[in-house]
Amino acid sequence: QVQLVESGGGLVQAGGSLRLSCAASGRTLSSYAMGWFRQAPGEEREFVARISRNGAGTYYADSVKGRFTISRDNAKNTVYLQMNGLKPEDTAVYYCAADSSVFIHTNPGSYDYWGQGTQVTVSS
Repeated sequence: QVQLVESGGGLVQAGGSLRLSCAASGRTLSSYAMGWFRQAPGEEREFVARISRNGAGTYYADSVKGRFTISRDNAKNTVYLQMNGLKPEDTAVYYCAADSSVFIHTNPGSYDYWGQGTQVTVSS
């Protein structure tokens, strides 16, 4: 069992930056690949980024590639999402999720554990 808690969301102007954190408790985070997803009102939850168990492999949605960076510190049991060049269309609730599989998954249903989410709002 893994408990995930996101933090770092907030209100930022377009072009600004935020860094989200996802702190884990329970099983060690190094047992899981980790993903970030987001969900805007009235929309489906969509994949944002994924990082392998040891941090060597990362994968991004095309919409955030070059602007967002996912990273992890397994010693701190924490995963991060650095978001630069934010746009109003990035506004959403952002969730971190843990995946016990070694395969790259972008489908939310493939992830085993979820945090409660943190709101990111980008004003124009």
